[in-house]
Amino acid sequence: MRVAINLLTEDPEHPSGAHWFWTRVIPEMAQRLESGEELHLLVSPKSRHLYQGYGPRVGYITYPWSNERRIPRTLSEHLYSPLRLPLSRVDVLNTLMAPVMNPAWSLVIHMKTMHAFATPEAIPPLTRAYRKFSYPRSARAADAIIINSESLRAEIGKYFQVDDRKFRLIYEAVDHELFTPGDAGAARAKVATYGVTRPFVLFVSSLWPYKNCDGLLRAWARARGELQGQQLAIVGGGRDPEYLASLHALAAELGISGDVVFVGAVPLDETVHFYRAAEAFVYPSLNETFGLPILEAMACGCPVVTSDTSAMPETAGGAALLADPGDPESIARAIVEAAGPARDRLRDLGLTRASQFTWAATGAATLEVYREVAERRRKGRK
Repeated sequence: MRVAINLLTEDPEHPSGAHWFWTRVIPEMAQRLESGEELHLLVSPKSRHLYQGYGPRVGYITYPWSNERRIPRTLSEHLYSPLRLPLSRVDVLNTLMAPVMNPAWSLVIHMKTMHAFATPEAIPPLTRAYRKFSYPRSARAADAIIINSESLRAEIGKYFQVDDRKFRLIYEAVDHELFTPGDAGAARAKVATYGVTRPFVLFVSSLWPYKNCDGLLRAWARARGELQGQQLAIVGGGRDPEYLASLHALAAELGISGDVVFVGAVPLDETVHFYRAAEAFVYPSLNETFGLPILEAMACGCPVVTSDTSAMPETAGGAALLADPGDPESIARAIVEAAGPARDRLRDLGLTRASQFTWAATGAATLEVYREVAERRRKGRK
């Protein structure tokens, strides 16, 4: 069985959460490969360095571009794949969007987001139109569809029809070697170098509008009076300069600029210090298909507040306080409780919840899906 995994949607200069996912799942699958099984990673010359050290049964199929050149990359996925993948005798293709032709392989669609449908304003018009056309077509063509939450299953069903027998639910996980409780004092000293010098409440996310950082700022304006001089640390980069400027303007308008630290993007291993030092972590997103930062915070012993919508209650599993992301007062009440009377209880619940999610389990389950669809096609040819 030869499995091709499409990693071309990653921009080598701006690795995303998908990159983190695959760099955890691929090694877990690699160490479980049996005789005659191989993984082949679809990469570009610029992205290949991001995926190294997986052993002799993990190879590479090089395409001209990855997501640093989105349009040529997309065209190559559709036009080059039907020619190139048969040359490598690929049995299974794992991808987000099905190529227009799928002549000789089983197709596994790894569906992680429905933003084109659920939060269309967060997606540029051309990308939104492409996804709205391609997702239903890819779902129809797929032999199996991997989803990361029951919430995503329901959300897909709202927007287009899919044979429910195609879905395979495989949760994401936490890197328990990196995200662990630690010395809070040492963590506070580390985050102080980023300008966070007082006790603080934490937000970690890329600053897209659907992440609802503006709603968090409005909530903070209501909660700060009960939090005894604490700061709000906003960790994450913003790729939309206009939206980022609007957040700074909103903080000034609300009179909270002195308490809000826009830290910007930091390396993933640095976020551990923020989780360990924070009084509470707040993730008030408007829509998530999983919400991995919820588990990362929990694994570090940080109390969590998150939204009562989409996949976030499912991921939190009763170990976080839930708030209405559209109601700043609701978020504010939850922040005050999580950073105060509920802190110890949430810490204990969160540590237990996070321990239930491992990349080993995710990798093993994903590999089994590949085996399943490859075997089904093999039997169908007899």
